[in-house]
Amino acid sequence: MPRNRQSFTSKGVLNELNLLKSTEYLEGMKRFGINTTSTITLGVSIPKLRKLSKKIGTDHTLSIQLWNTKVHEAMILAAFIDDPTLVTEEQMDRWASDFSSWDICDAVCGNLFDKTEYAYKTARKWAKESKEFKKRAGFVLMAELAVHNKKMQNTEFINFFDLIESESIDERNFVKKAVNWALRQIGKRNETLKQESIALALKLSRSESKSAKWIGNNALYELNNLKK
Repeated sequence: MPRNRQSFTSKGVLNELNLLKSTEYLEGMKRFGINTTSTITLGVSIPKLRKLSKKIGTDHTLSIQLWNTKVHEAMILAAFIDDPTLVTEEQMDRWASDFSSWDICDAVCGNLFDKTEYAYKTARKWAKESKEFKKRAGFVLMAELAVHNKKMQNTEFINFFDLIESESIDERNFVKKAVNWALRQIGKRNETLKQESIALALKLSRSESKSAKWIGNNALYELNNLKK
């Protein structure tokens, strides 16, 4: 059952989102490289979406309904209110196949998918995808697991390195930035993983691939300058 104080419908939520929309914010989204054309995009800020999600509470059924509206902000809100214990692998694959913008991808992975029991194996699976944002999602999951999952062992993160190395040659901007993000966040987790990540970053920095070289150099700069 939904854990909320009042009953919300998808139509009611869309009405609220329309009241919160801003043309100015919508223009700002475009400047940040957010794809606003593949979905119905209103222009509602993340803080406003988070505030609305607190009013709604946890509601898996409503989350699915909001995702299916294909309204940009409703899809992000869906990740904020869903129950990770009720999310299935099929739902994760279906949603990831709908990703068409980095902000939706990152919001869903960092607020919902990384909390599911399937996050680890899904990260490995998606990292080998050909579709740009689904592939990005695999590496975003790695980064988010490094930050949020306190139970994972060092060996589990080191097991991501084969994918970070093999996919570092992908020149697509939103992919290579996610690969870089995954490597940096794993390296920030603890001293052991920092040294392992620096070793991989050094190897990538010497690659003939422009993308791999950029990923390696960027990660080296940040990891070598972490405050102790």
